[in-house]
Parts: sequence; C-alpha cells; structure tokens
Amino acid sequence: MNPLYLLGAALGLSLTVSAAQADKLDSIISSGTLRCAVTLDFPPMGSRDANNEPIGFDVDYCRDLAAALGVDAVIVDTPFPDRIPALVSGRADVGVASTSDTLELAKTVGFSIPYFAFTNVVLTREGTGIETFEDLQGRNVGSVAGVFEALALEEQMTEWGGGAFRPYQSQADVFLALSQGQIEATVVTSTVASAIVESGNFPNLVIGGEAPFGIDYVGLITLRQEYGLINYLDLFVNQQVRTGRYQELYEKWLGGSAAPELTVPGVYR
Repeated sequence: MNPLYLLGAALGLSLTVSAAQADKLDSIISSGTLRCAVTLDFPPMGSRDANNEPIGFDVDYCRDLAAALGVDAVIVDTPFPDRIPALVSGRADVGVASTSDTLELAKTVGFSIPYFAFTNVVLTREGTGIETFEDLQGRNVGSVAGVFEALALEEQMTEWGGGAFRPYQSQADVFLALSQGQIEATVVTSTVASAIVESGNFPNLVIGGEAPFGIDYVGLITLRQEYGLINYLDLFVNQQVRTGRYQELYEKWLGGSAAPELTVPGVYR
C-alpha cells in the first residue's frame, strides 16, 4: 500500500481523535469567551444596578472564573427554571446561579464542589400573623418551581395538609405575588430575604423566622459529560477559598465576618 496513503490516513485519524477528545474547557479557552448563566432576580447573588448592569456575588464569581481562564466573561440572564436549558441548548457554558446540588439535578448536569451555602427563612407580609415556620400550616404559600426550598416547602405543606402551595417561574414573581396578597408567605435563603427587606422595593415584606431545612449547598454547573471542565471548576472553587477571594466576595455582597463553611463534617467532598 502507498506509504503516503498510510501517512495521510494516520494524520486524519489523529485529527479525528483529537477533535473527539476536545472538551468544553478547550472550547472556552479557544473562543476567548466564558458565557455564564446567572440568575439576576436573586439579590445579592445576582441582580442589576441603576444602569441595568449585572451585579452580585455570582456575577463577580463568573468574572473571576473568566479571568482565571484568560477569557472574557459574558453574563447570560437566566431565571431559575432556565438554568439547565441554557446549558443544554448551548446558550451558556457554565451556570453560576446558586444551583442546589441535588441528586435529581445531577442526573442532567455536572456539579462542582460547593461554592456557597445557604440557610433559609420564612418571608411573609405585614399583617399575616406569621412569625414562625409552624405558622405556615394551613396557609397559602409559594416558591420558585423546582428549587431546593420549593421542594422542601411543598413536601412540608403536603405533610401538614390544608393550605396550598403555588409554584412560580421566577423569584421576582414570588415577591410580587407575596406583596400583592396572592400568597401569604414563601421560604427563601436568608441572604435574599435580608436583601429584599433592606432594598425597600417591597416595603410590606418582613422575615417571619427560620425555616428548618438543611443547609443548601450550591455548585457551579455544566453539562455532566464535561469532565475536564468540571475538574477545573472544582480546583477553581478550591482556589477561591484558599486565596481568600471567597471571603472577600462574601464581605462585599453579604456583609458579616465569616463566609459559610463549604464542607460537610465527615465527608471528603
């Protein structure tokens, strides 16, 4: 057989194998752009400033990741229900969107190690008489469909019986429904509840006690088969903590002295 033919075939096979092995991490670096799905109705993690520019913890975290990769950051405004579709459809490369690392979501997307951890509180309206989580029994409540606190709240309402749970498409929809009296309460992260109350955008909303849910650990997400990128995201989160940048961003956007611990006692990851 012609040696030149063999050489050409070998080169073609090599190029094919190289292309097949190239993953999202290579593509991001080559493109010079990192597209981050970020939820911008979830302050202080993500929102818009007076000039309609994206701001928040997750926005800065995306920009830090882009800087580490040596590329430009592009913020893709993504409501909670659209985080995974944005990745699957190719509109975003990674999600920096406070995504709870549940086993159900992990069937579809790949998670980094946790980059933030939330606790939850009851957010209600003045005059409802709701002062504790137990006061939600028999009430009309709501939350963003599919998120950690929504699943836990709906399960609790079913266990109690009575009342009603209403799902919404975005966090903004929940706050509007609550302020207008369509629902009597919701459960949200303590950080978001504090930000909403302090903002004055919904002056009739108040915090009504803690919600007895577990700590909500959230990770960076991408498509589950992108092992190279997931490994990079794990190391990036580690570096953010080691360098003190995680603490710096926490103080900038949430205040307080100590950022939440990101590890579970007795678990290696």
